[in-house]
Amino acid sequence: MADEERRLVGLAQRGDVESFNTLVRAYEGRVYNLCYRMLGDPDGAADAAQDSFLSAFRNLRSFRGGSFRSWMLRIATNTCYDQLRLRKRRPAVSLDIETDDEDSSPLQIADMSESPGDFVLRRELAAAIQRGLDDLPDEQRVMVVLSDIEGLAYDEIAQITNTNLGTVKSRLSRGRARLRDILKAGELLPSRYRHEGDGS
Repeated sequence: MADEERRLVGLAQRGDVESFNTLVRAYEGRVYNLCYRMLGDPDGAADAAQDSFLSAFRNLRSFRGGSFRSWMLRIATNTCYDQLRLRKRRPAVSLDIETDDEDSSPLQIADMSESPGDFVLRRELAAAIQRGLDDLPDEQRVMVVLSDIEGLAYDEIAQITNTNLGTVKSRLSRGRARLRDILKAGELLPSRYRHEGDGS
């Protein structure tokens, strides 16, 4: 796949739009998932993903090799940071508004072996985790998303976020600890997943 990807990137850099579209199809799910976990909003995530691919297309000639995935996710991360900064300057949606879009979360994949009750509980847990992620500082949230949701190695996360390995590890550790505390507080976590009275 690496050789095929390099071939597609080379063709796209020479103006082959269909080769770039093939790269988009390969990474659109991963880019959207990152944007959704960073922004917590399906519409905002879709906009950020689209903006990320447009930016990648415009700047494709500046790509000098290495991991296209890392380069693409770095663009998406920076796009999300831009949106988060814009939201802080100009909040547009009340925090009191509840959204219940069952199809918006990228983790809501139907499992035919799962009972309806288990599916509901899994949805509740996914929503609780997303609310916990939303409560993390941006620089911790991106580390948790890239490591624990996207499953990337520390060195690739360092490349994507333009930070050193020590910073990746410390922010990830603090983000995980804070997310754990938020979920253990019981305000966000469905009761089935709480450990009541056992000190854990």
